[in-house]
Amino acid sequence: MAMASIETFLCYLLLLFQLSSCFTLDNITRNQTFKEGDLLVSKGHVFAFGFFSPGNSRYRYLGIWYHKVSEKSVVWVANRNNPISGSSGVLSIDQYGNLVLYSDPAQRVLVWSINVTLESSESDASVLQLLDSGNLVLLRGKSKKIVWQSFDYPTNTVLPGMHVGQNRKSGQYWIPTSWRSENDPSTGDYSIVLDTRGSPQFILYKDSRPHWRSIPWPWRIFSDIYNLSFVNNQDQISFTYHMLDASSTLRAVVDNSGFIKWLRMHNNDGKWKEFWSVPEYRCDLYGNCGASSKCAPSTPDKFECSCLPGFEPKFPREWQLRDASGGCIRKREDPSLLCGHGEGFVKVENVKLPDTSVAVWVDMNTTRMACEWECKKKCSCTAYASIDFAGKGSGCLAWYGQLWDTVEHIDETYDLYVRVDAVELAENARKSNAFGKKELKILILSIASAWFTIFFLAYLWLKKRRKAMKNKLENRIFDPISGSIYYKNTLVAREIGGSSRPPDVTFFDLSTIVIATKNFSPANKLGQGGFGSVYKGQLFNGQEIAVKRLSRNSVQGIEEFKNEVMLIAKLQHRNLVKLLGCCIEGGEQMLVYEYLPNKSLDVLLFDQTRRLELDWRKRFDIITGMARGILYLHEDSRLRIIHRDLKSSNILLDADMNPKISDFGMARIFKADQIQEKTNRVVGTYGYMSPEYAVFGKFSVKSDVFSFGVILLEVISGKKSNEFKLQDSCFCLIGHVWDLWCEGSVSEIVDPSLKGSYNPNDVSRCIQIGLLCVQENAMDRPTMLEVVLMLSSETPLPTPKQPAFVFREFSSNSNSFGVVEEESSSTNEVTVTDFIAR
Repeated sequence: MAMASIETFLCYLLLLFQLSSCFTLDNITRNQTFKEGDLLVSKGHVFAFGFFSPGNSRYRYLGIWYHKVSEKSVVWVANRNNPISGSSGVLSIDQYGNLVLYSDPAQRVLVWSINVTLESSESDASVLQLLDSGNLVLLRGKSKKIVWQSFDYPTNTVLPGMHVGQNRKSGQYWIPTSWRSENDPSTGDYSIVLDTRGSPQFILYKDSRPHWRSIPWPWRIFSDIYNLSFVNNQDQISFTYHMLDASSTLRAVVDNSGFIKWLRMHNNDGKWKEFWSVPEYRCDLYGNCGASSKCAPSTPDKFECSCLPGFEPKFPREWQLRDASGGCIRKREDPSLLCGHGEGFVKVENVKLPDTSVAVWVDMNTTRMACEWECKKKCSCTAYASIDFAGKGSGCLAWYGQLWDTVEHIDETYDLYVRVDAVELAENARKSNAFGKKELKILILSIASAWFTIFFLAYLWLKKRRKAMKNKLENRIFDPISGSIYYKNTLVAREIGGSSRPPDVTFFDLSTIVIATKNFSPANKLGQGGFGSVYKGQLFNGQEIAVKRLSRNSVQGIEEFKNEVMLIAKLQHRNLVKLLGCCIEGGEQMLVYEYLPNKSLDVLLFDQTRRLELDWRKRFDIITGMARGILYLHEDSRLRIIHRDLKSSNILLDADMNPKISDFGMARIFKADQIQEKTNRVVGTYGYMSPEYAVFGKFSVKSDVFSFGVILLEVISGKKSNEFKLQDSCFCLIGHVWDLWCEGSVSEIVDPSLKGSYNPNDVSRCIQIGLLCVQENAMDRPTMLEVVLMLSSETPLPTPKQPAFVFREFSSNSNSFGVVEEESSSTNEVTVTDFIAR
C-alpha cells in the first residue's frame, strides 16, 4: 500500500472513532490551528504529533509518538499535568510567537503554553515542525533558528540525541520523570538525574530519595548498537547517546514502577523488546546494606551484605536478622588512629565504586601509589580508587565521607582501597598470609620502627635541604637573553608544592629580577601592599613585568606566598592577573606578574582627576569583568576558590581598562560539595568583609559576593567604602547607599563626575544588584552566576533586604561595634568585641 493510502486510512479511522476531521501536516504556522484529528508528521514519517488518550483514560493529551509502530509508544507529552476533558483541544501560535493550547477555544481556557520572547515580525514567521529525531521545534523567522524545543523538556523517555544533565548557560536541568501510571502521564515518583558532584553518576530518585545509582564516570560501555557521549564544558554537563545500528531503534524509559528500561525495536518487526533494565537485583537498590558496607548478589542461604574492612555492623542483632539498613561503623572509633599512627589501605576488589557525591578527583594523571599517598596525607580521606582512562593513563579519585552503595559487580568494576587503622591492617595481612601471633607482633613492631626511621631520616634530609636552599637556584631558571628555561633541581619545587613535581610556573634567577628592576630602584616602585613592595621591571627581551617583593617585616609570609603561587598557577581567565613566575633565592621571596599600566581600580576611582577617564560604559565593563572573574573562581575553574580579600585595590586594570583580580595570598580552596568554612584568624580589609566573616570567622562564596557588592557600589558612587567617620550620619558606604535608595534619591548615589552621561535605569539596576549582594543574611545574597545573569539581562530583580553594617546610633563605648584593626597591608587581623546590629 502506498504511503498516501496509509495516511488516508489512518484519517478514516480517526473519523470513525473520534468523529473529527483529519489533516496530516508538515508544519504549523501562526495562521493555522491544530485540533483533534490533525496530525503533524515528521518528514521521514518516523514520529507523529497530535491528541491522544493513554490506555483507558478518558482524558486527552497532546504528545509525540512513533508513527509507524502498531502500539502507540508515546515519547513526549505537552500537557502531562493538565489533561483536557473532551475533544475540544486546540493548539495554535499566538501573536507573540508562543505555542498555546486551549481546552475550550471559545472561552480561552489555557491548558499549556511556552514562554519565548520574539519580535512581532519574527512571531509572524514562527513555524512548528516535528523532526525525525522526535524533537518538536519552534523555528523563528527566515533564519529558522530554534527558539524552543521539546527535547529541553523531557517526560519519561530519552531518545537518541536528547540530553540528560544541565545547561550551565541557562541553568536548565534535563531530568526525565516517570508517568504517574500507564493511564496517567502526569509527573510520577521516579526521575533520573545526572549528579555532577565528585565524579558524575546517574541517580534514579523515588521522590527525593535515591533508588538506584549507576557506576560513576568514566563509563566504559562498548556497543555496536549505540555510542554514549558525555559533555562537560562551560556550556553544559550532560549525557546523550546516538544509534550506530540503522536497522533498529532504541529508547530509554523511566518506568512508573521504578525501573529504567532500554527498549529496542527492529525496524522490520515493529515490536519493542526489553534490551536492558535496572534495578535488577536487591543489591541494585541504593544503600541496600547501609553505610560502609558491601552488597554482593548471593544465593538465598547467604546474606548479601558484609562490612567493609575495618568496620563492623552497627546493630549486630538486626544484622543477624538480615536487616542491614543500619550499616556499619568503625571497629575502633578513635579517629586519631587513622591519622599518622601506622594506618594503611585494604583493597576491596571488583566493585561498583561507592557514591561519588563525597568524592573528589585528586589528579587526572597519576599512579596508584601516588594516589594512595595523596589520600593518606589527608586525615579525612576515607578511601581512594585508581581509575584507568581506557589506556590513556589513570586518575585518582578520593572519598571524603561515608562510603555508600558499594556493590560487588561483574561489569565495569574497579578496586577500592579503604582506609583502616594499623591493627586492622595487621589483621588483614595476617588473614591474607596466614601470619601467627608472633609474626603479627613482629609486623606491628616493624611498622613502628619503619615509621620512626622514616621520620628521622626525613628530619635529617629536610635540615640538609633547607641549608642548601640558601645558596642554590630554583627548580627552573629563566634565561632572559635566549628566552629558554633550564631545569636545575627540584629542591624548591618540593618546598613550594609539597610534591616532587614542580608547579606550572617559571622560576626566575634572582640576578634576572635585580637587573630587570634596576636593583629595586625607588624610581621603579609602583606601590606598597600587605605582601610588600611592588616594582616595575623589564626583561632583556623587552617584556614588562611587575615584581611583588615580600618584605621581611610583612605580616604575610611563606604560607601566603605558597598559596598564591599554587593557586594562580592553576587558574587561567581573562579577568585574573597572569602569574609569569616566582623567585626564592638568597632569602628573597618574589612573585612576577604581567605588568598592567593602569595600576589598580582604586588609583583611578578615588583620584579627582583620573576618575574622569572612567565613564559609565567603562565602569559597567569593569563591574561585569569582575563578576565573570569571580564566577570563574567559584564555579568554572578546576578548583573552587574563595578569594577572601576582594577590594578595589586588588582589581588591576590593563591598557584597555579590562579588570583583573589579583592577590590570592588569602584565598582558600573549597571542595565541590563544601558550603562554608570557619577560621579563627580573620583576615581581610575593613569595609569589604561580610558580617558573618568579620564577626564569626565564617566564610563562603557568599563572602566574596558581599565584597563584590561593596566594590560595585564604590564604582558607581566614586566613594570609598571605609572613608566614613563615626560622626557621619552613616557608618559606611553601604549605609549611605541604603538610606538614599530607601528615600528614592538614586541620583545622589552616582559619582558626580559622570554628569548624567549614563542611563538612569542601568545605574539603578546596578545599585539594586549591589544591595542584593551586601544583604546581611548570606543566604539572601545571590550567587555570582545569578549576578552575571542579572547584569546581562533585563529580568525583574528582587527587592533587597536591609544590608549589613547599617548603623544609626552608637553607644558611648567605643567598642560597641565590631572593631577591625586595619594595618597598611591588605592582611588585617580582626578583634571582635560586642557587635550591635539593628
